[in-house]
Amino acid sequence: MTATLKREFLRIIGFILKDYLAFSPMHMINLECWIIYNDQTVVKSVCQLIVLDFDGVILESVGIKTEAFRDLFSSYPRYLNRIIEYHLENLGTSRFDKIRYIYTHILKKDLPPEEYQTLIGRYADLVLEKVLHAPFVPGAQAFLEKFHLLLPLYIVSATPQDEIRFIVEARGLSRYFRGVYGSPRKKAECMKEILETSGSEPRRAVYIGDAQNDLNAARTLGMRFVGRVAEGGKNPFLGDISVDRVVKDLHEFGSYLEEQAC
Repeated sequence: MTATLKREFLRIIGFILKDYLAFSPMHMINLECWIIYNDQTVVKSVCQLIVLDFDGVILESVGIKTEAFRDLFSSYPRYLNRIIEYHLENLGTSRFDKIRYIYTHILKKDLPPEEYQTLIGRYADLVLEKVLHAPFVPGAQAFLEKFHLLLPLYIVSATPQDEIRFIVEARGLSRYFRGVYGSPRKKAECMKEILETSGSEPRRAVYIGDAQNDLNAARTLGMRFVGRVAEGGKNPFLGDISVDRVVKDLHEFGSYLEEQAC
C-alpha cells in the first residue's frame, strides 16, 4: 500500500471511530494518540530528521537582508548593482563572508578590523527588528506544529548563531526544534554535527533550503535536499538532478514528506 493510500485509510478509520466513540473522552484521547503514532510510522519510514534553513524557508525575510545590503553599501552607487547581484547569487552564505568578499573582489579595498566590525553591527541593526516582524512562509506554522511531533527538527542558518537563537526564541518557535545552528560555522559543519550526535543516516535526513549554498552543504554530506522557491521566484535549482523536489511553500514540503514515505 502506498503512503498516500495508507494515510487515507488511517484517516477514514479515524473518522469512523470518532463517530462511534464520541461519547467517551478517554477513548477519544486514545484514538488521537493512535493516529499520531501511525503518522509517525509512515513519515519515519523514510526520514529520521529534518533540517530547515530559516530565511526564505520559515520566514519571508530574504528581501529584508537584500535591502540591508543595499543600505550598507549605498555610498558605493557605482558598485551597488554588482553587490546586490553577488548577494542574491549567494543566499545562504554568512554576512561575514559576504562583506569580506565585497571589499576584496568588488570594491577592491582593504577592510580594517574596526570598519568590518562597524559594518557587521550596522547590518544587524538594519535587519533584526524587521525579521522579528517578518511574515511566515505559507504553511510554516502548520508544518512546525505537526512535524515537530513526528520527527526531530533543526535549524541551520547563515545568520550568526546568537542572533538566530534570539530570533527563534522571540518568535515563539524554540519549542519546535531540537537544535538551532548559525554562523560563523559553515552549514555543512553544523549538519555533520547533527547527523553524528543524532545517529541519523545522511540519506534519511532532509535539508530544505532556498539557495545553491544550501544544496552544496547537503550534497557534501549525502543528505537529501528540497529547494524552496517562492511562487514566481527565480529557481536556482533548475535542472539539478540532485534536488529531490522544489516546493513553493511548507504546505508542499509537508506533502512531499508524506508522499516519500512507504
